[in-house]
Amino acid sequence: MPTPSAKPSGSFSIGGDMPVTRLGFGAMRITGRGIWGNPADPEGARRTLRRIPELGIDFIDTADSYGPYVSEELIAETLYPYDNLIIATKGGLVRTGPDQWHQIGRPMYLRQQVHMSLRRLKLERLDLWQLHRIADDTPADEQFAEIASMQQEGLIRHIGLSEVSVDDIKGASRHFKVTTVQNRYNRDARGSDAVLDYCEANGIGFIPWAPLGSGGLARDGSKLEAVAKTYGATAGQIALAWLLKRSPVMLPIPGTGKVSHLEDNTAAASITLSDTDFAAIGG
Repeated sequence: MPTPSAKPSGSFSIGGDMPVTRLGFGAMRITGRGIWGNPADPEGARRTLRRIPELGIDFIDTADSYGPYVSEELIAETLYPYDNLIIATKGGLVRTGPDQWHQIGRPMYLRQQVHMSLRRLKLERLDLWQLHRIADDTPADEQFAEIASMQQEGLIRHIGLSEVSVDDIKGASRHFKVTTVQNRYNRDARGSDAVLDYCEANGIGFIPWAPLGSGGLARDGSKLEAVAKTYGATAGQIALAWLLKRSPVMLPIPGTGKVSHLEDNTAAASITLSDTDFAAIGG
């Protein structure tokens, strides 16, 4: 069986000058249960990370809150100096325990997080830094102004947002160029259709988190199984192929801590759904 490759998914240029292969990797699941602490199988996580570039994936999405810190540290330990890899990270959340997430948008805190991500990832500039959430504790414009300052200082190359509306994107755009948006989106979670359409119209990369519905779209008995059989594929692969066909700015980042699962996800890049099947699934 040939080695799967992400390259057939095509490419997208973040910010107009940073091309990445569209099918990427989300590094949340290389941490412990509840996205807290070290993974149960640290060496398995390292094997998974080492396999990423071998499969043609060159875009990895992480966050300082994954672990916290564990994901960034494992990425640096395993993949630095990142030959031909783009490492995107996020800030704006603080962790107090497994599955516990809290927003902090104070400018000095955001700045501290950027500097700490730079240190953990062993970088002088973050190619893509994304505001994990626009926090309620600080006016949005103050958060955006601080992020813009860090970009002007050369700490950040490109800036993205996460879990935002079209109005949020427009508001942030008064301070900096928004190059990516990361919202929950998959075949069964379509609440960001309008945001996706706005991103496509404006050349903004759209990074769907939970692209497999936290695994629901890949389980036995999934609604996608019937279509999957016609392609000799799994339901999860069809869910990813559907995303790739949905929009040219779509950058799916399925995550896992296992090499076999990574390879299965990557194989989705070679599946091109027919217009009929795409529509039948929910196009």
